[in-house]
Amino acid sequence: MNGAAKGAIVGGVFLAMVGGAGYGVYALVGDGGGDGKNGDTAVKAEKGSGPVTDKEAAQTAKAFLDAWAAGDARAAAELTNNVQAAQSAVADYRAKAYVSKAVITPGTQTGTTIPFGVAAEVTYQGATKPLAYESKLTVVRGLTSGKPLVDWQPSVIHPQLQKDEKLRAGAPAAPPVKAVDRNGEELSAEKYPSLRPVLDQLRQTYGGKAGGKAGAELWIEPAAQDAPKRTLLTLVEGEPSTLKTYLDAKVQAAAEKAVAKYPESSVVAVQTGNGHILAVANNRKDGFNAAMEGRRAPGSTMKVVTAAMLIDRGKAAADKASECTKDASWGGRSFHNLNNFELPGANFATSFAKSCNTAFIKQIDDVNDDGALAKEAREVFGLGLDNWKTGIRSTDGEVPVATGAEAAAEYIGQGRITMNPLNVASFTATARSGAFHQPLLVSPELDGRPIAQAARQMKPSVQQQLVRMMKLTATSGTAAQAMSSVGGDKGAKTGSAEVDGAGSPDSWFTGYSGDVAAAAMVEAGGHGGDAAGPLVAAVLNAS
Repeated sequence: MNGAAKGAIVGGVFLAMVGGAGYGVYALVGDGGGDGKNGDTAVKAEKGSGPVTDKEAAQTAKAFLDAWAAGDARAAAELTNNVQAAQSAVADYRAKAYVSKAVITPGTQTGTTIPFGVAAEVTYQGATKPLAYESKLTVVRGLTSGKPLVDWQPSVIHPQLQKDEKLRAGAPAAPPVKAVDRNGEELSAEKYPSLRPVLDQLRQTYGGKAGGKAGAELWIEPAAQDAPKRTLLTLVEGEPSTLKTYLDAKVQAAAEKAVAKYPESSVVAVQTGNGHILAVANNRKDGFNAAMEGRRAPGSTMKVVTAAMLIDRGKAAADKASECTKDASWGGRSFHNLNNFELPGANFATSFAKSCNTAFIKQIDDVNDDGALAKEAREVFGLGLDNWKTGIRSTDGEVPVATGAEAAAEYIGQGRITMNPLNVASFTATARSGAFHQPLLVSPELDGRPIAQAARQMKPSVQQQLVRMMKLTATSGTAAQAMSSVGGDKGAKTGSAEVDGAGSPDSWFTGYSGDVAAAAMVEAGGHGGDAAGPLVAAVLNAS
């Protein structure tokens, strides 16, 4: 770079270099942008048809990046297929994200997609920090104009920006927090990456309550009002307050390592006697906390709740005969077992351990109450109350009242039932301890929030039979292989849930060892013991 260019950058400008066609140096302008004239950088594109050519893409990308670099939001926006959104984002880049200067360097063009690197500086109230990242843009044919235009996505400005999100800098409303586990060990997103959304929410909820000083940051402003901000860059270190959680660093480390082996996986561990959440981990491309907020059919893990309901109502018992045929029909729909297996002369405990669907479907007529499963889930297991307050956002499962074939599907964890690993770990903990304890990430004493309560405890005879059946499943049933490494007092249940359009079912697994229960889900992971099972075993072995 020559001396003149260096001097210009120090003075506060952007430099854009595009497609090897030279570069221009531009001074930042006011909020109103420039006059929309970019001289020799303007695209003299006329209305066309057919696919965008590589040459058109290169010219359009050059003009857009030059206009962005010049701070000319209007000119940049008119080179996109969403003028309003693009103009706002480009203008805010300097005015609200406080980017004081940047060098935009293109990469190697692939068809109509042009990658580029940004080396920027963010300056806020005298504090300046470097910001570097890679992004890309794609040029498409305008639907009405026929001109080549940048296909506008928020990720053009920054790759982590999603729909309706914004880049902002300043003093955040919530001071930073130093989250620690139940033994006082610090929990950082650097050491425990999948905790990032959890820590962000803890900061948003408790940063102001726990003290501390905000500092200054660059962050992503979420689209949803109650969603946490995502910090990208710390400009001025704040003074964090210490926030104690119920997480256990050792168990969390095992959970992080376990989910890293399976894409789109989630796992949660809770203490059975008090609901304290010991670990929550996700390995997902979208960063979503599916472990606590997911809503997917839990498959045969739901048979823990269904079995409790059947035993509670005297319609089944561990030692009672349970007809397990290859298939069964209810409400005009046929249900079958995996590979159409059957268990002649089996009792209910064996049918549970081998995950026989038909043994459960055949009980519906005896129950003769379409709301029985939903009632048991709500009254005993605390599911579907819609009032869990764990300390961050979470969902507490949904077990709708159903009739006909849909009711039969719900008996085996399909239909309209939705759960996440937190819910499944919780109902496993209830089965193990005999009483529902709402899961908790932080103490309710921090903010006086009310905790969900179940209407009644599980009957001792029901609990004893459930534990016995889960032990059988873990030692000689469908969960035996996955739980073989787990010692001591243990129990488990496998599950797989068919999802419309998916090539493979979701893999679910839940189990307990001693006073810890854990559950995992791997989207499209196959049978329960194949993918989710090893996750649960790894977490239980660390507890």
